[in-house]
Amino acid sequence: MQRSSGPLVPLHYFGSGYTTLVATDGIIGYAKAGITSGTLAGIMGMRFYHSGKLMPAGLIAGASLLMVAKIGLNVLSRPHS
Repeated sequence: MQRSSGPLVPLHYFGSGYTTLVATDGIIGYAKAGITSGTLAGIMGMRFYHSGKLMPAGLIAGASLLMVAKIGLNVLSRPHS
């Protein structure tokens, strides 16, 4: 005789849905972090280019470019499976 899995099957669907939601949220958050620093670097870089003043546009543009480089290096150095 086989035992019925009964009420456990809906829990598998719930767990799979939750896992998908968490993974998608992580991917979206990671992408938004890269986009934000890249956009900020571009906007503040243009302000620095037109004004020639280091504070605050040049400083923020430089810090944002460093963050873009850091995120890029993390993506490239991640082990591929």
